[in-house]
Amino acid sequence: MIAQIIRGWWYNLQLQQALKQDKFQRADYFLKKLDCLGIKLSLSAKLYKQNLQAKNAVSYYKKETANIAKRLQNNPSQSNLLQPNDNFIKYVHQCFKFVEHDSNKLQITGIDRPVFDSLETALADFVEEEINKVNPESRELKLKEAVDDLLMLKKGIDPTYSYYFSPHIYLLKYFTENIYCTYLAWFLVYKSGLLPKDIKILDLAAGPSTSVYGLALLLSSAANFSVLSEGHILYYSLEQQAALQYRGLQFWRRYIEFLGHSTNAYFRFNTCNIFDYQNYNSKLPDRFFNFIVISHCFFYDSQKRQESFQIYSQIFQHNLCPDGYVLLIVQGRKLFNMYDVFPSEEVTEEQAVIEIFLDELGLHLEWYQYLTSTGKRTSVKTGFAKFAQENLPPQNYLKSARQKYLQESYITHYTIDDYVILAKKTDDKLSNI
Repeated sequence: MIAQIIRGWWYNLQLQQALKQDKFQRADYFLKKLDCLGIKLSLSAKLYKQNLQAKNAVSYYKKETANIAKRLQNNPSQSNLLQPNDNFIKYVHQCFKFVEHDSNKLQITGIDRPVFDSLETALADFVEEEINKVNPESRELKLKEAVDDLLMLKKGIDPTYSYYFSPHIYLLKYFTENIYCTYLAWFLVYKSGLLPKDIKILDLAAGPSTSVYGLALLLSSAANFSVLSEGHILYYSLEQQAALQYRGLQFWRRYIEFLGHSTNAYFRFNTCNIFDYQNYNSKLPDRFFNFIVISHCFFYDSQKRQESFQIYSQIFQHNLCPDGYVLLIVQGRKLFNMYDVFPSEEVTEEQAVIEIFLDELGLHLEWYQYLTSTGKRTSVKTGFAKFAQENLPPQNYLKSARQKYLQESYITHYTIDDYVILAKKTDDKLSNI
């Protein structure tokens, strides 16, 4: 035992001298001798061993990355992901006036004007035409019912969306701004290199298919940057309100299918209450979708929210493919209100809320971004109208229709106050560890 201690002391001494003289092969030799003795290493030996392990790991991953890159180059068809185009990314950053305040907060005050002007014009014409099909004698009452129902959102109450003109009023009041948000959410997925060429989307509580519109307009913006290749969008809408689904598809056929580029999209609609899980779960293909999207469908009512979370979690586990992602879009104040917390600039508090939120859904975080018009996580108490008028893109081509049917005397602007969260199933994450 004493001889072993003496040898250990001598090996440590030789190791230190070798390091001082930059004789690394000699140092490696004595480190191996020390390992063979199985005794506690000195601080210098321990640090040198950690350094060697780090270098070996870096070397290994560089070699693996080179091998993967070589395989992809030789077999490009094996990759089902769109490769991010630097010029297109720069274009979107400039159009939308991205300002990165911190690693998780993006201020956005711009827009791809040609794409959204075209959307607004087509939408205004579509809604006007559809509303005018109704007899004027009953039109005003039907419009008032739908407007009053949608206004419940401002009181923190979930609307029913059940009136005749509910889809039309939703399209006028919220659709374009929500498409603006989903466009940006899909862009962040694309920028991360995670957007598939052949994408299979399950949209939960899909409304008029807002999320797939955002993706379609993103691809429209990208058409001039050689981003597109042959691919398909397989889109499955799960939504209780058949009228919302129908009007969304009707407008898609009227507008999106006639854009300047081809969007190979295939739709399937399942009209059912998300809480009636036992009666529709067999209609959802098992472990099939590579993206499941929930955009803004998180209930104010705590009991409904908990029930919906349990169902969402089951759908993620059963219907998301092993390498699939969940894309969540939730309004900022609503996320914090769910946990009785006020929004703040404390990033640690924000991250804690998101962690709890995802844990309840059986998900594990990949990344998140808070998208804000003002550059703040907290609400602006005064002066927002002036700020919007001076800084945010107006919805000029919806002005007339909104004044006529919503009795709005002002031009609305595109605003955003949403968390975009990309996550994976917890079991998928654990299986990779």
